[in-house]
Amino acid sequence: MARAEKVTAVAELTERFQSSSGAVLTEYRGLTVAQIGELRQALGAHATFSVVKNTLTKIAATEAGVTTELTNLLSGPSAIAFVQGDVVEAAKGLRDFSRANPLLVIKGGVLDGKPLSPDEIVKLADLESREVLLAKLAGAMKASLAGAAGTFAALPQQMARLLGALEAKQAADGPAPAAGAADAPEAEAAATEPAEADAETADGTEES
Repeated sequence: MARAEKVTAVAELTERFQSSSGAVLTEYRGLTVAQIGELRQALGAHATFSVVKNTLTKIAATEAGVTTELTNLLSGPSAIAFVQGDVVEAAKGLRDFSRANPLLVIKGGVLDGKPLSPDEIVKLADLESREVLLAKLAGAMKASLAGAAGTFAALPQQMARLLGALEAKQAADGPAPAAGAADAPEAEAAATEPAEADAETADGTEES
């Protein structure tokens, strides 16, 4: 490879390390071109699988600030899965493919700048993908909204029943007395007493 080509390759690898949310280093010794093609499809639309040269990859990883725990694993026939989207989906693709094709060896990786061991990558593959989590979240939100809508729809019926119960109670209790009606006998008695007193006074005067 000419020097200019090496410089270009390093620049491209550096950019891919920097723009990817995750990268998984593998050894593909013994895999056929057809099998590598199947692996690329298994990784999904948001990940790429590239055969790399170890020396150039070490330079690019260093320039990109990738942890040395990954670059120290660069030996033998190496290929890297660069992930721009859902890391879980790519991890599932690598795990499932390596189980069906043991010649693919997952050596390690990096996620958001932090190193990942092969076991951690497998555990990552056991998580639910972003699409599944979003679907569950949407389902939960839909159920909550449906419950709220049902509650609001039931309010008019509940209010109608409440008003009906109040009207029935008022009818059973009878009409309320008019204001001041309870005070009428007392007022009448008070008016009668002075009249009777005047009559007695008049009678006393006539007798005198």
